[in-house]
Amino acid sequence: MLAFAPRAGRPVLTALGFSAALLVADATGAHPIGAARATEPLAAATALVAPPSPPGFFSFSDTIVSYRFQGPSAEPGIGVQRPDGTPTGRREPREIPKNVVNLFHTNAWTYGTNLVSLDLLRSGSQDPAGNAFGSFPDIGATELYLIYRGTLSPNRIFDTDVFAIPGLVKDIGLAFGVDANAKNTTFNSQKRAGTFGLNFAFDVPAGFLNLKVQGYKEFAHNGFAAGRFRSVEFQMTPEFELTYAIPLPFTGLPLSLSGFNTIILPKGRYGRTNEYETQLEFVSQTNLVLDVGQLAGGPAHRLEVFAGFQYWHNKFGADPRRTINTEEKALIAGVSYHLP
Repeated sequence: MLAFAPRAGRPVLTALGFSAALLVADATGAHPIGAARATEPLAAATALVAPPSPPGFFSFSDTIVSYRFQGPSAEPGIGVQRPDGTPTGRREPREIPKNVVNLFHTNAWTYGTNLVSLDLLRSGSQDPAGNAFGSFPDIGATELYLIYRGTLSPNRIFDTDVFAIPGLVKDIGLAFGVDANAKNTTFNSQKRAGTFGLNFAFDVPAGFLNLKVQGYKEFAHNGFAAGRFRSVEFQMTPEFELTYAIPLPFTGLPLSLSGFNTIILPKGRYGRTNEYETQLEFVSQTNLVLDVGQLAGGPAHRLEVFAGFQYWHNKFGADPRRTINTEEKALIAGVSYHLP
């Protein structure tokens, strides 16, 4: 098992977050992006325009419940003994299926936006549950992962267009957020992380394209380490996130393509005694979202299905030369329901 402090679940909100992102009314001019992805309107795509919100503090509000299956997922450090008689200690990466229930909420107000996502993830027994005394081989681990993302638009706050580049960037805003998780494994990651930086909302004809440049700071726990190495404080490091959503009206269906690409630079050391250096981490996800409610003649943006693919290189920053199972190639499929 790995002596490494992972950021389990990050930076993925999957198709659900993008589905909601397609609906946010552009009442603020703020365009957040981050681990929970962006919230931005598709005003140019009639099929993706959200119904107006009731009067109140928020110009837009949307709450979604979803289920998704994701696999085969990878967890750094988890492997199985090779069956071909190779020497002891040589292992193969172990593939892990996961079932995920998500509660997602996003809203927009005069000067910015807010986004909250709570994942309940249940692994197969390949990723065993456990505690400080050991693991339970026949029981899959359960994880809670909470994300908050907020933005503020200086253009809106100061009633100006200074924070924009005409024809290229329609808004430059402040972005900030928090990640937190709890997972019942022997490792007991207990991740706590914060982000702060700038969000660039590009001026595109339809959909959205956002680039976020920010600082990322993480604290975690390493249940396999001894003494002072159990509490892990990583260095502040740069993070770059590109998110997008594109309507596909040429298909004749209420269909959209959503995705993100995230790069996190090395953030310090990990291991039982911090003996290994983290590596550049890259994660990419692409999702196809179909509004089945609208397709069946019902209300738009009520019931959707989605499918996608996720690639994760050097997962959690782990070094593949030191740690097994650091590359993830996972298929994703699920269904989401927007609460009335």
